[in-house]
Amino acid sequence: MSEQALLQVQALCKDFGGLRAVNQISFNVHEGQIKALIGPNGAGKTTIFNLLTGVLPADHGSASFAGRQLLRLPSHRIASLGIGRTFQTSLLFDQMTVLENVMVGHHLRGSADMIASALRLPRVAVEERQHREAAMSALEQSSLSEIAQWPAAALPIGQRRLVEVARALASEPKLLLMDEPAAGLNMRETDQMGELIQRVRDGGVTVLLVEHDMSLVMGICDEILVLDHGERLAEGTPREIRSNEDVLAAYLGQEADD
Repeated sequence: MSEQALLQVQALCKDFGGLRAVNQISFNVHEGQIKALIGPNGAGKTTIFNLLTGVLPADHGSASFAGRQLLRLPSHRIASLGIGRTFQTSLLFDQMTVLENVMVGHHLRGSADMIASALRLPRVAVEERQHREAAMSALEQSSLSEIAQWPAAALPIGQRRLVEVARALASEPKLLLMDEPAAGLNMRETDQMGELIQRVRDGGVTVLLVEHDMSLVMGICDEILVLDHGERLAEGTPREIRSNEDVLAAYLGQEADD
C-alpha cells in the first residue's frame, strides 16, 4: 500500500437548509484498500459520495484524487479522472441487454461525437469494438459473461447488482465508490458480492463502499470510518471498530457481539 493517499478528504461540510448533513469530515483512502463508510441512516454517507462525484456542491472543505482537486469539477470530468460509482437503487436500462448496459460504462472513454456517429465514420466502428471488448472484460471479471445477451429486465436483483458493478468497471476506474452494493441481496448473493469486491481490489481498483451489512464490511474491509449525524465517530481496522465502545453504543450494538 502506497504512502501517498489516492483520495484525500479534508474538513468536508454540506448543509441542507439548517441541517448540517456532513460536518468537518476528513479521511484518506490509500491505493489498494477496501474502505467502508458506515453509520445509521442519515449519517451523511451517501451525501459524501455525492460531494465526491460532483452530484452536489460542497459548502466547505477539499477533496483530491491522485493529486487533482475534485470539488469544483463536473461529474463527467470526475469520472474521466478514474472514479467510478454504483448506486443504492438499480439503474439498469431494462430495454437493453446486459452487454449493452455494461458498454455504456465505457463510452466516457470514447471521443466520437453525434456527427461522427451519424456519419458512421471509421473511428466510430473502432470505438464501438473497444466499448464491446471493455464490457466483455468487465463481465468476465464479474463472472457474468454467460448472460451477456440476456435482457436486463429479466435479471433478478442479485444479478442486477453485479451488472451494475461490471458497468462501473467498464469505465476503467482507479477508485470505485459502491453505495450499498448488498442492499436487497440474500446471504448467498451477499457472499458473491463480497468475492467480487475483493477481485476488483485484487485487479488494481481501490474500493470505497457504503454498506449496512456488517458481516460483509467486517469480512472484506481494511479500514472503516464510522459516521453519526454527519460527524466522524471512529476510524480504524475492523478489529478496532468492533471493540470501540462509542461505535457499539451508537451503531453496531448487539450486532458486534454476534
